[in-house]
Amino acid sequence: MITNQRDLRRAFWEAHPDIPMIRRHRYRGELAHPVDTRVAFADWIDMLCRDGTISEALAHRATLEG
Repeated sequence: MITNQRDLRRAFWEAHPDIPMIRRHRYRGELAHPVDTRVAFADWIDMLCRDGTISEALAHRATLEG
């Protein structure tokens, strides 16, 4: 069972090595996660919560940044 965001993010990147981590925003020059990466993270979090691997509370507060 994963109980904190640091371990959750680590597990996500290990499970998805082919997903781009960060890129520079085209117009503002800021660093950001691509939309596909954020969607994959949200879907993955939802799956883990439904499976009971993470708590609902962790699922609600989980972010890619950290």
